[in-house]
Amino acid sequence: MKKFNVSLLICAALAAALALSACAKPPTEEMEAAAAAVTRAENDLDAATYAASGLARAREALSRMQAEADSKKYDAAKNYAAEVVSAAEKAIADGKAGAARARDEAASLVNSVKTSLVETEQAIDAAQKVKNINLDFNAIDRDFDTAKVTTGQAEQSLAGANYQDALDKGRTARGLLSDINGKISSAAISVSRKK
Repeated sequence: MKKFNVSLLICAALAAALALSACAKPPTEEMEAAAAAVTRAENDLDAATYAASGLARAREALSRMQAEADSKKYDAAKNYAAEVVSAAEKAIADGKAGAARARDEAASLVNSVKTSLVETEQAIDAAQKVKNINLDFNAIDRDFDTAKVTTGQAEQSLAGANYQDALDKGRTARGLLSDINGKISSAAISVSRKK
């Protein structure tokens, strides 16, 4: 009789374990929330631009979640779903922070280039008054005009929240102005040595 009870208990335990595993269902709600979180992050321009690595982590976790669900490892899939949501939300937050940094950097650069435009124009005017200065003022004027136009484009990009373009154009304008000022400075030193 004891053998019968032990066998009956073992069979009952196995049946219960099979019933529980058969009833286990994928964490559909959590998985859908995870997929939606990644979609939100992918559609967030700041996240895509300034937090690409965080977005990649969210996508990787989403793939692992799906693989675990396909393998019917639902607890692991549920854990990865939470990781996906966390990574996607972090990518969005990091994207906003990155955009704010880029905006501030671009605004600072554009303002400094605008100041440099005024100073460079004054330096060109002063250089034109120096006798015997060896400068190609036509080339300098062309470069200066290009710097002005590029600075205007940088301002437009900044106003349009295209911070990377504003930075690129601001750096180009700054480089042109720096080159002009270097030529003026070298020419002025040459004139002063001749005296």
